[in-house]
Amino acid sequence: MDTDADKKTLEAIATWRNFPAKHQPVYADQEKLVNTVKYLRTLPPLVFAGEADQLTKCMAKAGRGEAFVLQGGDCAESFDQSTADRIRGKIRTILQMAAVLTYSASVPVVKIGRMAGQYAKPRSSPVEVRDGVELASYMGDAVNAFEFDPESRKPDPQRLVEAYQHSAATLNLIRAFTKGGFADLEKVHEWNRGFSSHPAYKRYTQLATEIDRAMNFMRAAGASTESLRTVDMYSSHEALLLDYEYAMTRIDSRTGLPYNTGAHFLWIGERTRDPDGAHVEMLRHVQNPIGVKLGPTSTADDIKRLADKLNPEGKEGRLTFITRMGESKIRDGLPGLIEAVKADGRPVTWMSDPMHGNTITAGGFKTRRLDDVLDEVRGFFEVHKALGTVPGGLHIELTGDDVTEVLGGSEEISEALLGKRYETLVDPRLNHQQSLELAFLVSEILQESF
Repeated sequence: MDTDADKKTLEAIATWRNFPAKHQPVYADQEKLVNTVKYLRTLPPLVFAGEADQLTKCMAKAGRGEAFVLQGGDCAESFDQSTADRIRGKIRTILQMAAVLTYSASVPVVKIGRMAGQYAKPRSSPVEVRDGVELASYMGDAVNAFEFDPESRKPDPQRLVEAYQHSAATLNLIRAFTKGGFADLEKVHEWNRGFSSHPAYKRYTQLATEIDRAMNFMRAAGASTESLRTVDMYSSHEALLLDYEYAMTRIDSRTGLPYNTGAHFLWIGERTRDPDGAHVEMLRHVQNPIGVKLGPTSTADDIKRLADKLNPEGKEGRLTFITRMGESKIRDGLPGLIEAVKADGRPVTWMSDPMHGNTITAGGFKTRRLDDVLDEVRGFFEVHKALGTVPGGLHIELTGDDVTEVLGGSEEISEALLGKRYETLVDPRLNHQQSLELAFLVSEILQESF
């Protein structure tokens, strides 16, 4: 329970209520919402201040080129798919990618799951129309249900409690898998060796062989340490639903400072990054490391104002800019933003989200091309290399399942195959094989950059 002093502090930082808040659900029963938020505040924290502080240090290392960040997971998690098998599949995919990237960059890879809280998404329109019927848009399972009927699409505050419960269960599994032997580097390497032996991925055999030799050397040298058997995996989600994020903001008993205890890392989306908006105002108070998505309309003035609000003191590792411009715009749009950060002088960690700027429609499905995703990543690295700055990480929408949502890859998912296993409720994700292929392709870029 919050102490009287904690309550006063929390009320003092509730200034976000005085700012415009975009992409918030409209609840018919406001009293139910108030009571739900009160109840959420009585529940235990999902993460702890010390963990968030440790991640801030990791993000600072990535900003200096001493680590590389891999952030991945579903576009929008769903309650129905929060099963042990699916969670294990995503963790496995991230670990496999991280093993390849670690070898190529020769620096530690900071692993962040877009998991255990990514249950809400902003939508381009607040309503959806089908056959002349207009209902509220699906905003993620934390808000309403995907089924297209009036009751399902009605925003329900109780879903915030369900989101908390599913997040807690997911975090429990993440900790069990990453600390209980599932993340043993030798096992992860065996998984990757199996992937690269597939006929469609023969081009990656050489790198897999190099990693195999490195593993043999470590075994021969007796380098069998705990760090090879367990990993730290952090959780993250877009801080969209302000009532939920405020309920999960707690005062750390050690420091007396506010932390968001719903995730280690939170980001503000392209649609809600207004420096004068409620989302920026909310997160400027918490001590967690914070990310901000930057689309092609971002300006140098945006950079300055966001840094002023979110990292006025210039704390290293505090602020991450995640670019999502599209492969056709990254090379022209990114240099000016980097120059603005250099001129400002405060440290920033740069990451690339090559997914959201490359969304297209094909065969009636929302999709992306793997080639476009890779080209944006390549452009991201090219710009940083030209300007002498550090490309700090990747932010990827992926799944551990063999879905058919993104075009291309060595297994050649075509437009005709999109409907075979198109399972996402919002945006298309790289499947297990495409995620690993991307890791091998990025590894070639990393070997030139680090």
